[in-house]
Amino acid sequence: MAMQARLRFDVGVMLEKLRGKRVVFVGDSLSRTQWESMICMLMNGVDDKKSVYEVNGNKISKKIRYLGVRFSTHNFTIEFYRSVFLVKIGSVPKRSPKRVRSTIKLDELDGISSKWINSDILVFNTGHWWNRAKLFEIGCYFKVGGRLKLGMSTLDAYTTALNTWASWVESMIDTDRTRVFFRTFEGSHWSGPNGHTCEVTKMPTFGSKSEYRSHFSDIIKKVVNNMAVPVTAMHVTPMGSFRSDAHVGTWSDNPTVPDCSHWCLPGVPDAWNEILFSYL
Repeated sequence: MAMQARLRFDVGVMLEKLRGKRVVFVGDSLSRTQWESMICMLMNGVDDKKSVYEVNGNKISKKIRYLGVRFSTHNFTIEFYRSVFLVKIGSVPKRSPKRVRSTIKLDELDGISSKWINSDILVFNTGHWWNRAKLFEIGCYFKVGGRLKLGMSTLDAYTTALNTWASWVESMIDTDRTRVFFRTFEGSHWSGPNGHTCEVTKMPTFGSKSEYRSHFSDIIKKVVNNMAVPVTAMHVTPMGSFRSDAHVGTWSDNPTVPDCSHWCLPGVPDAWNEILFSYL
């Protein structure tokens, strides 16, 4: 699929297809990477580079919740909204155990979701923050209907959150206008006890150590397949398993802490966009 998309990609054609459109990416840092990749790919077809600019004059930052780049000569924008869970961060109920410091409201979408509605292409992802180390160890637990769910597993919580997202799409998005995509989970190549070793290789591998399935990706596909409106699940999980060479690794701001979660650019995220373009 990725190779077919690569053969089809024509930057001039895509710039014309996006003329007058609004492309919106929603998710975590991997969504931001795909956003960056698309901008770089399309910039290759723009003669006047100064005609492409960030609408608020912002520099790309992990902390900024909104970034938008405008291609003024073709009258379209490519935007990114940082929403790592897609659902809302909530308060701690009274008389909660001391270990509870924050909550995730699984039955309510992120408060900035109203800004995603009037788009032509809408691409979601979430998954990398849904793990015990990033949640329970920092005192973040799940909440449904205003009640804590201390015994709920991350996979059950993820399923509940995605069903909340699906209901929102069904009720709030005009799918006659907006093409909706959900990119599946991108696994990392951490290994060893608790994933302390980043296995970055010099070349792509010719066989993954397993089928490289992801429970998160399985949930995404199941939820999307059960939706009452057309949504495309971009299942990119298996192809990423062969690209242990494409991670940031030690080529980061802090080389003492290898990064096996994010991808270098140009690289794997370009293939995600080539697949996305092939759908369009």
